[in-house]
Amino acid sequence: MLNKFREAKQLEIESLRKDFMEGRVPAVYQGDRPSFVDAITAKGPGAIIAEFKPASPSKGVLRENANPLDFADIYADNGAAAISVLTEPHYFGGTPDYLFMMSQPGIPLLRKDFIFDPLQVAMTASSPASAVLLIARMCEDATHLTQLVELARMPGLSPVVEIFDQADLDMARAAGADIIQVNNRNLDTLETSLDQSRNFITQKRDGEHWICASGVSKRAQVEEMAELGFDAILIGTCLMEADNPGETLAELTGAR
Repeated sequence: MLNKFREAKQLEIESLRKDFMEGRVPAVYQGDRPSFVDAITAKGPGAIIAEFKPASPSKGVLRENANPLDFADIYADNGAAAISVLTEPHYFGGTPDYLFMMSQPGIPLLRKDFIFDPLQVAMTASSPASAVLLIARMCEDATHLTQLVELARMPGLSPVVEIFDQADLDMARAAGADIIQVNNRNLDTLETSLDQSRNFITQKRDGEHWICASGVSKRAQVEEMAELGFDAILIGTCLMEADNPGETLAELTGAR
């Protein structure tokens, strides 16, 4: 699955490299970049990172004509600590433009994409994103991941390193990551199980911030993950499919 995503990014990376070689280097965003860590800490444990993704590989289109501007306001008004923004176009219906469109409410944005090249991090730094997702196993080794982590931090981005197994966690720590996102999805079957998060959270260390991602759709699950020690829970599909996303989010955050 990840190899398929990697292949889909090659044209984008080639374009970025061409621009770089011709001197077209994206300037670092000069506007406000609110702290991702401060936001999830203020509303955690169990802060909700609400995700905007029009489609997914497992379910196809999640919501026809989803308006990112509307969702940004809905998420901000109903208790989200941050917004995860899918920018991958082929499988998730995203675009980097969403980072600018969804920045108006002023809560931190996490750029979620398949990022493994330094120029992709530089492009993220030219947007209002406060954080960037780095998937550990998309990197060749810990040195590669370390490069991306350090590059992200230079302009003030928070690197969120996603793990699927113990080798991923070991690589994340070797790279100096302090924001760990546990993905509950099995990449072979695409099924989700919260047992993944239940098992890994026992390894959380002082000074680390942990995020539970995929498979959470109920307030009871949010409460359980918070009690186990997760600072935040990333929730997307159930919000995108909800008849009333704001009401659903308010229930998940405990506001209702």
